[in-house]
Amino acid sequence: MIGHPLFHAKSYKNLLPVAEGDFSKDVAQLTMNSIPVVDKDTANRLGKRKLGEMSDLVSQFEISDDYTQINYKNTPYRITYLQYGDIIKWFNNQSQGLPGYLTVNMVTQQTSLVRFNEGQRMKYSPSEYFFRNISRYLRFKYPTKIFEDISFEIDESGVPYWIAPVIDYKIAIWSGKDITGAVLVNAITGESSYYSLEDIPTWVDQVFISDLILEQLNYYGAYQSGFINSIFGQKGVLVPTDGYNYLAIGDDVYLYTGLTSVTSDSSNVGFVLVNLRTKEAKYYAVPGAEEYSAMGSAEGQVQNLKYSATFPILLNISDRPTYFLSLKDAAGLVKMYAFVDVEQYQVVGTGSTVKDAMANYSKALGLDDSKTSKLVGNETIQGTIDAITSAVVEGNTCYYLTLKGSSQVYTVFIKVSEKLPFLKAGDQVSFTYATSEGSAVREITQIQ
Repeated sequence: MIGHPLFHAKSYKNLLPVAEGDFSKDVAQLTMNSIPVVDKDTANRLGKRKLGEMSDLVSQFEISDDYTQINYKNTPYRITYLQYGDIIKWFNNQSQGLPGYLTVNMVTQQTSLVRFNEGQRMKYSPSEYFFRNISRYLRFKYPTKIFEDISFEIDESGVPYWIAPVIDYKIAIWSGKDITGAVLVNAITGESSYYSLEDIPTWVDQVFISDLILEQLNYYGAYQSGFINSIFGQKGVLVPTDGYNYLAIGDDVYLYTGLTSVTSDSSNVGFVLVNLRTKEAKYYAVPGAEEYSAMGSAEGQVQNLKYSATFPILLNISDRPTYFLSLKDAAGLVKMYAFVDVEQYQVVGTGSTVKDAMANYSKALGLDDSKTSKLVGNETIQGTIDAITSAVVEGNTCYYLTLKGSSQVYTVFIKVSEKLPFLKAGDQVSFTYATSEGSAVREITQIQ
């Protein structure tokens, strides 16, 4: 009772300090070939299919459903660990340990089973029994610490670790739960170390679990003007929307969720990004459609196909907050992609590929190529033309050329430059091309 929000409303609000953020500065634009398209459900399906291909493992091991999103070598991945099929299979295999873990590239959907060398298998996990069970192992080694849910991650060398956040209570005696540090356990050797929050290695991506962050966001939104106001009047009271997702920024993973009024009026007043390693939180005052409205808008674009939308992730498209989501069929397979403008959720672009969806979204927004060119991953090159020829593609003349010393074929439509008909082998050229559009030349900057 002494820790009730009635007496400590300000302390509850301050459990999660939230600063004002600059969206265009804080959320970098992604090239189209780096947009994550895999959600947890899809990762689970891909993982099970991959294990099914391994005839020597499928009869003894299963894949855990606890997929962790991490940034591995600057690429978003979902990873999970193998576990014993049952106690008999544990008895048959425990002397060697678990043979590996799975990684799912969230951009390319490439799924890999990373196998350990002989003698270097995982000996500590939730599926172990007795003193190698990771929870029991931590309890005996750190008897005075209270742990939050344990997660599975790998470091930049691919070594598996268990991340065990350490709980402390900041209000009264047993109220105001928060994370003050974490114990990192090498899943192969069992070596462990405790780190205070500010000393946790930067390769660790998820120290704060999502449920705790959402709980503290609820406190932040509810107690802006005290406990009484949160019950009566409710002036300025905000609540997180019914859903969240993750966003990779730099080398960190952020939890994203919208904030809406307590009346639940199908619109957001803004959104919050929270670093899951440091708990740094920023609020962006961008009013617009809440996530489920955007999902409905995307589904409405393809209503004849009866696809269902995944919960969106937030992207920066030409400095505009934009929802990106996948559209799945009844079997759970991704069939299309959609971009939905946050401020104007009726502005939607869909397509069977990310590129097509982006092109349709750009048209819907009225953006020209100069505003979206940096989204497709451009590179500039110069050299001597080795060969050049032309063909008519969909009623437009397209030129195909190669440069000396390279077999790469570049495509250039006639609208790019009126000088194209006069180019020949031996001419010096400099041009910019899109790496994610089959080396399509977007601009010729020099011809000699």
